[in-house]
Amino acid sequence: MKTVLYDTTLRDGAQSEGVSFSTEDKLRIAKRLDDYGIHYIEGGFPGSNPKDREFFDRAAEMTWRHARITAFGATRYKHRDVGDDPTVAALLDCQTPTVTIVAKFSRYQVETVLETTTEENLAMIRDTVRHLKLSGREVLVDAEHFYDGYKDDAEYTKACTEAASEAGADWIVLCDTNGGSLPQDISESTQVACSWTDVPLGVHMHNDADLAAANTIAGIRAGAVQVQGTINGFGERCGNANLTTLVPTLQLKLGHACVTPEQLQQTTELSRYISELANTPPDAFMPYVGHSAFAHKAGYHGSGVRKDSDAYQHIDPTVVGNEPRVLISELAGRSNIQARAEQLGVALDETSINAAVETVKSMEERGFQFEGAEASFYLLLQRLQADYRAPFEFVDFLVLAETRQGRDMLSEAMVKIKVGDEVFQTASDGNGPVSALDHAARKALERFFPSLQRTHLVDYKVRILDSTSATDASVRVLIQSSDGTKEWGTVGSSTDIIEASWLALKDSYEYALVVTGVDAVT
Repeated sequence: MKTVLYDTTLRDGAQSEGVSFSTEDKLRIAKRLDDYGIHYIEGGFPGSNPKDREFFDRAAEMTWRHARITAFGATRYKHRDVGDDPTVAALLDCQTPTVTIVAKFSRYQVETVLETTTEENLAMIRDTVRHLKLSGREVLVDAEHFYDGYKDDAEYTKACTEAASEAGADWIVLCDTNGGSLPQDISESTQVACSWTDVPLGVHMHNDADLAAANTIAGIRAGAVQVQGTINGFGERCGNANLTTLVPTLQLKLGHACVTPEQLQQTTELSRYISELANTPPDAFMPYVGHSAFAHKAGYHGSGVRKDSDAYQHIDPTVVGNEPRVLISELAGRSNIQARAEQLGVALDETSINAAVETVKSMEERGFQFEGAEASFYLLLQRLQADYRAPFEFVDFLVLAETRQGRDMLSEAMVKIKVGDEVFQTASDGNGPVSALDHAARKALERFFPSLQRTHLVDYKVRILDSTSATDASVRVLIQSSDGTKEWGTVGSSTDIIEASWLALKDSYEYALVVTGVDAVT
């Protein structure tokens, strides 16, 4: 059975409280989703803000292997000609092959929220779908409030379904918009909807009753063939259906073909990568992908798993890229590190693997996290090799920040580096301590390595690791860098935000030189 995956992390997921993706974040996430095998990636609402419009402009210039980039919008406004509707025009301006429009499928919502007639709402659905189809687009209709509308007035919900079908919709997606439906209701309503139309159906569930995954499965088993959701269940209020739960469940438990086995192994990494970019701590207890999802303490469970891995695990965790952890014996980490090293092209012998496991554990205890910071992990592995020589050595640095009455804050940094036998010291100012440190380091390094002029920072994130410690808390800094053709992430952690930033900056410079070839000026 083939199940189509539709990801709305970049639109619905971005509506999570505390989550805000930059355009760079959205493009990086979209590429990861494409690699994972997602069939549709909803990029945002181009009629709402410039950031989403920029995303679609840049996405149009990129190559997508699996996914169809999809723009999201709404039906035409009431009593307005569809050809003059700016929201519909914005959808077409994106030039995406697929568009999704949200439409009311509930009499109550039409009369109370839209404040229009039921007949006008049907016309809005028909006019918008036909207009988009005439423009050559694949059209998905998000049937907003479908399940609540079905309970209140099934005949009107049927009329909306028929309007979308007759106008030429390619998909109709049944939405539990308020997130309060029960699986039995979803199953019954979806079965009935299948009898109303020949158009393939999808399901879009919210998690307000903690039933989004169960409701999605109920909808699929009742006849829907498309799953909409977000990575990690991000979304407004209590979130959306979680694709990192649903994809493994559908594929491993129900036999649905969603992604390849190799892509399924990326599930845990994908979850943690997007958590980092969302600047949200990963949920350790999330099914399949959580750090604790396959963790076992001492006692019956720990003993059982040591004898047979299936004793207390419902799947082999490596199938989704996770790993078992028997906490008392500290057995976690080895297989993942070896696999990631092979993916990065680093050959490790037994001694190096053991050293890498211990180093990662030690660094994680100090607040480092390598999901989303593959460049720092790559350098960690390289530094364990006996023949590895870093292209430069930072000797020391000094950062000053001062403010005086009547003038702006002044930040200055002094940096000393060593290349070969030569030591060079330089200083620079900036619009803050980290900026000054970056400028000073670049001034020193670019004297020896001109290629670093192509490297620049594209993102900088700070996470407080222990909020209860207030200003004494450790912080993690995640930096994203680019040389114009590729991007990489590095990480630093310390109780001092300047040192954490320094560690991440240093890794960024070193990685740029190691992967592109050292070009030291002699």
